Amino acid sequence: MSLLARLMGRSHDERDGVRPLWHRVVEIAREKEWYATCGVADSVAGRFDMITLILALVLLRMERDEALITPSVWLTELFVEDMDGQLRQGGVGDLVVGKHIGKLMGTLGGRLGAYRTALAADQAERELALAIARNMTFRQEPAQQDTPTDGPSPLALALARRARAFAAGLALVPGDRVLAAEIGR
Repeated sequence: MSLLARLMGRSHDERDGVRPLWHRVVEIAREKEWYATCGVADSVAGRFDMITLILALVLLRMERDEALITPSVWLTELFVEDMDGQLRQGGVGDLVVGKHIGKLMGTLGGRLGAYRTALAADQAERELALAIARNMTFRQEPAQQDTPTDGPSPLALALARRARAFAAGLALVPGDRVLAAEIGR
């Protein structure tokens, strides 16, 4: 709940209804498989990239259901609130937190657009892998002589396959179950 809401005596935060979904997004993004098999770097940058990937896929699912549009805004607000707290905990001062949050929102917006376009493409797996390769921090991948230099890396392809499977499964989940955070099981 915002400080202003607390000062005004409001005790209800409309975001409370999507808070379990936010926690589930973070939980899914922290699953070991993303890091062990798909090669995402287990670092602050890699974890942020995974959260934005899963959040983007959830938001893309929510935008297809009119009843989920407003809750998707609240979910995005929880992302901002969490990132704000993480920045402050990391020592970023009040004077520049807003600038950092603006950059993070720009990053999320750019990834939403890239993943939306890639998932709608004719060659969705390849396009998603290319979008992921541009937006993901991977652990160091061994050089592969037989990998074409103009295509996505094997790790980007593995991550794209798993992300696409997650998105496909999410598309089958009814809106009320999405809001209840019953996703990715």
